[in-house]
Amino acid sequence: MSQNLAEIAKQRGIRYFMISYTDLFGAQRAKLVPAAAIAEMQRDGAGFAGFATWLDMTPAHPDLFGVPDPSSFIQLPWRKDVAWVPADCVMEDKPVLQAPRVVLKNLVAEAAKQGLRIKTGVEAEFFLIDADGGVISDAKDNATKPCYDQQALMRRYDIISEICDYMLEMGWQPYQNDHEDANGQFEMNWAFDDALVTADRHSFFKFMVRSVAEKHGLRATFMPKPFPALTGSGCHVHVSVWDQAGTTNRFHDDADEMGLSKQGYGFLGGIMKHAEAIAAITNPTVNSYKRINAPRTVSGATWSPNTVTWTGNNRTHMVRVPGKGRFELRLPDGAANPYLLQAVLIAVGLEGIASKADPGKRYDIDMYQLGHTVTNAPKLPLNLLDALRAFDKDESLKAALGNEFSSSYVKMKLQEWNSYTSHFTQWERDATLDI
Repeated sequence: MSQNLAEIAKQRGIRYFMISYTDLFGAQRAKLVPAAAIAEMQRDGAGFAGFATWLDMTPAHPDLFGVPDPSSFIQLPWRKDVAWVPADCVMEDKPVLQAPRVVLKNLVAEAAKQGLRIKTGVEAEFFLIDADGGVISDAKDNATKPCYDQQALMRRYDIISEICDYMLEMGWQPYQNDHEDANGQFEMNWAFDDALVTADRHSFFKFMVRSVAEKHGLRATFMPKPFPALTGSGCHVHVSVWDQAGTTNRFHDDADEMGLSKQGYGFLGGIMKHAEAIAAITNPTVNSYKRINAPRTVSGATWSPNTVTWTGNNRTHMVRVPGKGRFELRLPDGAANPYLLQAVLIAVGLEGIASKADPGKRYDIDMYQLGHTVTNAPKLPLNLLDALRAFDKDESLKAALGNEFSSSYVKMKLQEWNSYTSHFTQWERDATLDI
């Protein structure tokens, strides 16, 4: 495909381009640019005021420019005269080092220096709820065990099939869609790819799902735990590392019991070592900790971890090895920033490979039933503040992600936590009014 967006516009009948970037909180920001102006925007970028979004900036900062990446161009399947183009943030001709896509690209480049390509796939879960956001959209979807519910899936056929058709059209190679473990919850899967490709597609997927839901008069949410008694929305990540040609899986070793190479165990060891700190990024909201520290749901299980353990093909642990040459991190949730999610995994994984980190003992028990017997494994943070403190203490992780990003992220997220704690709730009145 041509790298010239003006030429692409002529060839495909595109009238407008959405030049989009994702801020520190995962919010997607865009300028809608007419095709007649896209050549200038491709050269210089679209201008934004960074302070007006969730970036660590002030009103006095110079203009922030979103420079579109034409290699990641996506024509909207449901609105073909519009194209979405992820952008890299630039200020005064220098990359904005706190910008999530810039953070990820720097780590992808670091992996490439070591002859490695990180390939990932995500399992993005979401709820379809009513337009007001109060209840699930399908009143008949009320089974105690709703996972894979055939009737409930087909009642949402128009939405799910429309999204899947778009992924087929875009060449994402989607391969399955299902009703998930909570009433009103769904998951859609597409093929794994290079980490940056996966992050761009993950970002666009969230936009696409919301857009299609709105088209049908509904609302889609990736909120980690929108309903107290129901299973939360995770965003599990499958990880493997390949050579630069992308032909040899460096994690795969047939001689090993789990099918993992020494590099695979090292990468896994990096994740285990830094798990408490990475939670600040994989689980980035106050609500996230209602999912990973949840009581049993009406379906019988939360399907989320609360302890830093790994296993074979067993879904009750933080990491499982479901097949040779890859593993699945079950910690992240639906609020995870698509770019920072990939970046933090690369950061801890590369360190783990370099230091030959030991992932520790493998546990094959049912953690939901017998987790109390594991006494020497760290617990995941109980709340966002604990996670931020763990992240802020992890100097090697902050350096790997970039100190400018790390300080900005901690600062902005602490402001969010302080906003939460200053909010008065009905619970406080109920528990304290007559004390």
